[in-house]
Amino acid sequence: MFMLPHHSPRDLPFAADHTALLLVDMQRAWLEPQFDPHLHEPDAGYFLARVRTQVVPNQRRLLDAFRSARQNVLHTLIESLTADGRDRSLDHKLSDIHLPKGSSQAQIIEELTPTENEIVLPKTSSGVFNSTNIDYVLRNLETRHLIIAGIVTDQCVDMAVRDAADRGYLVTLVEDACATYTEQRHHACLNAIKGYCWITDTQTLLGRLQEMQP
Repeated sequence: MFMLPHHSPRDLPFAADHTALLLVDMQRAWLEPQFDPHLHEPDAGYFLARVRTQVVPNQRRLLDAFRSARQNVLHTLIESLTADGRDRSLDHKLSDIHLPKGSSQAQIIEELTPTENEIVLPKTSSGVFNSTNIDYVLRNLETRHLIIAGIVTDQCVDMAVRDAADRGYLVTLVEDACATYTEQRHHACLNAIKGYCWITDTQTLLGRLQEMQP
């Protein structure tokens, strides 16, 4: 099992106007049972409970803090650029993952609704760096520290962490603002990616944000 605190050379002071928050795939499609039949299965209880009692409340705290500090916030979601999904990645076609452009199931859940001036990046692959222009956007925003949270830990979140690290960002993963379908999968992923990021919890992250250097 992964244990906090996580000691990492990537644990460096945040710099104002060079620190951004990325929330991954917090969509109705994956969090509301009417859209995802898997959430009716008995083993979905752990995931739903963690999301409702930890992940969403902690992400709300992160959003409030980043907004108050006037630091950049980005949201990514799975959504096709077309109604019929012909632009999707081959993997999403084979996996039958298709959230039509503008559909209700593609929307971010109400509690985490982006503000008018926050960036929303629709993607058609697991990795946000593979099917959006996020790298270009982050560099235009002069981002050095990228804080990541979302679902699911060992799929789309994992890919965001690894790809961001490979592109030269200092990545922080907020462990208690992420979830996947079992506790074992969650902790296995943390152990696998700890060499790519600093892993911390929401309370520690909020404290560091208050200490942010100008």
